[in-house]
Amino acid sequence: MPVKMIRLKSIEARRYLEPSQAPRQIRVDHNVTIVSISFKNQNNSTIDFQYTTNYGSIGIIRMEGELLFEDKNARKIADMWSKSRKMPDEVATHVHNAIIQACITEAVAIAKILSLPPPIPLPQIRVGKPKPPEKGGPEVA
Repeated sequence: MPVKMIRLKSIEARRYLEPSQAPRQIRVDHNVTIVSISFKNQNNSTIDFQYTTNYGSIGIIRMEGELLFEDKNARKIADMWSKSRKMPDEVATHVHNAIIQACITEAVAIAKILSLPPPIPLPQIRVGKPKPPEKGGPEVA
């Protein structure tokens, strides 16, 4: 796996409204921002990032960190970032997935402490008979 290490540098979390004032439906948005990519040595780049879980007017969880990315083209990736603020799609996929996985895990615990909804959809359990499938043909657009 190209992501060798993820380290959080800061965590900020805030609830703006009391739980009793929160609306019934809350939209939860996630955002990952790559701040910088710098060549570290031989096959390694350091990537600084920011992760945000936004609950609209209810609250926010913000994290900053860095990860160590290993790739034989580490210098090329860092140079590409410094020139165009882009990275190869395969690298971006690995980096963003690693950040999301690490940060959402932390955000779930923080959300519980602040009485915010978990930033992941919880499975819905249905007890009883399953509904019969609707009859009809396939929908064509």
